[in-house]
Amino acid sequence: MSASLSAELVQEHKVHSMPVRSGDTVVVLRGNFQDVEGKVTKVNRLRGQVYIEGVTRERADGTNRQIPIHASKVVIRRLALDDKRRKEILERRVATVQPTVEEKPKPRRRGKRAEAIEREETERKEEA
Repeated sequence: MSASLSAELVQEHKVHSMPVRSGDTVVVLRGNFQDVEGKVTKVNRLRGQVYIEGVTRERADGTNRQIPIHASKVVIRRLALDDKRRKEILERRVATVQPTVEEKPKPRRRGKRAEAIEREETERKEEA
């Protein structure tokens, strides 16, 4: 049940997503509570939902109820790094990040028309 990290956290930790935990500060990206920022108070792993401070709705009897938001609809702004296991997870994931590999040129399409075009190009290069 992971959520994307903000651009600042991606640059800092070299990781694009992390599981959401209570204590993280997140921003809602979609729905009625879009752009609301708050701390995660509760996580429902079975349903993939998080409960955030400030994301509430008033019930008919006047009490406030927290509204669940799906974890894919939030971005983590601040990680709660008070847990040593979470720090270890970050270190382990950063160690497995490999440098970007140069893209290989796409293979040329083969067929009668493609071969004819390729021959014409090589002939032009030879003439020049």
